[in-house]
Amino acid sequence: MSKVIIGGSSSYVLAVKIARELNAPLLTTEIKKFPDGEKYIRIEGDLNGVDAVVVQSMYLNPDEYLMEYFLMVEALKDSGAKKVTGIIPYFAYARQDKRFNPGEALSLKTVSKLIETVGTDQIFTVDMHLHRVDDMRKIFKIPAKNLTAIPDIASYIGANLSLQKPLIIGPDEEAEQWAKLAAEQLGTEYDVLEKKRLSSTEVEITTREIEVKNRDIVIIDDIISTGGTIAKTIETLKKKGAKKIVAACTHPVLVDNALKKIYTAGAYTVIGTTTIPSPISVVEIAGTLAKALT
Repeated sequence: MSKVIIGGSSSYVLAVKIARELNAPLLTTEIKKFPDGEKYIRIEGDLNGVDAVVVQSMYLNPDEYLMEYFLMVEALKDSGAKKVTGIIPYFAYARQDKRFNPGEALSLKTVSKLIETVGTDQIFTVDMHLHRVDDMRKIFKIPAKNLTAIPDIASYIGANLSLQKPLIIGPDEEAEQWAKLAAEQLGTEYDVLEKKRLSSTEVEITTREIEVKNRDIVIIDDIISTGGTIAKTIETLKKKGAKKIVAACTHPVLVDNALKKIYTAGAYTVIGTTTIPSPISVVEIAGTLAKALT
């Protein structure tokens, strides 16, 4: 069964790179909008019996990209594709994995159900924002794997940034898993910051154990969205005497002047991966995704 790659409008370049890694054909896809905003999708080529891989990240315009994904997958299945694998590097709606208030939509559950319903046979994502779900099988009935980009980020840092015995910092307890993994690969220490609320408007951020004075620091997290948490973390570490501070993430969402905030706070540099195209997407994730498909 031949494998073919299809790139959605959010991840076409990433799809090209995955196709090259696998030496697999990249199918031409016509994607356009009608005047009323509806999407038109046409995937060219003989689709009967193919093993199709749809690459579509769900950033910034998640509703639009999700609809594209649904149309592509169902078009493939209706045209005879034997298997459809979804690669969704950045998985939108993962934050709402719990009903915090009565009447709230469980967005993660809804989106996951729709992905299955249109005909997806298996799914891969990267550093999905799973803080209250410890197993992908609790989300999907189809085979699903949450890959990590942290080894790629750590390799990039080790090869390209001249940091002296860097200390890896997770900005909160939820980021400890990534800080630990990066520290192991770079052969150094890690710590996680703790937040203590002093008042309704004031928060104190402290390190748990390790002294940061005169250390180069790498702050690592899954997502940089507005940049507020990272900026506050940098300011705190600078006050404690940290030297170079690198901010790194898997998913550079970067809204609301995030980069301006982070650099103004004193970052030496900011890096992210190609799960989302951005000015800081310097860590290539195509190889990791291609390897998962083999």
